[in-house]
Amino acid sequence: MGAILGAPEEDDIVNLYLQIRQDQDFLHAYEKRQFTDTPLHLAAGQGRTQLALEIERLMPSFGRMLNRDGLTPVDLALQQGHRETVRAMVKLDPELVRVQGREGITPLHYAAEMDDADLLKDFLVSCPDSIEELTVREESAVHVAVKNGKLGAFRVLVDWLIKTDGTEILDWKDCNGNTALHVAASTNQPQ
Repeated sequence: MGAILGAPEEDDIVNLYLQIRQDQDFLHAYEKRQFTDTPLHLAAGQGRTQLALEIERLMPSFGRMLNRDGLTPVDLALQQGHRETVRAMVKLDPELVRVQGREGITPLHYAAEMDDADLLKDFLVSCPDSIEELTVREESAVHVAVKNGKLGAFRVLVDWLIKTDGTEILDWKDCNGNTALHVAASTNQPQ
């Protein structure tokens, strides 16, 4: 994989197929490992969008695999600020928005924590059911936004819940028995 990512970006896909020509099982070898940095993790984490899309197209399962840190390729792209790579990957496979990584955190939870309103909207439109995913602490994306004081994200999420008649999610309780509104009150967030 080093030869592929070591080359100029415009040669990424050519080099990927050269590697496949040399070893037809090159990509399949990664599927045998439970936790590993797949070529998709590496490409997404570096923001190499076209290469990431080609690998995702060839090996859709890589988008759901966790590396040894419990992160998906989309998680890595988000952490590195490669928003266009994230958007392109989610466009190809919208269900990536609800893939749970470490601690059950999904890309939607991460976008709420980052207070990225545009990305939250994109994720919700691409994968509406992602709003129902909970972390291992039973936190919804709304809980995450409130807990981190992200008012913009909170507003996007609540607006979405109102538009989609999903406001019952606001009544969901985390592992401590707190709704998102209880968390807001306990952390002095009257907004």
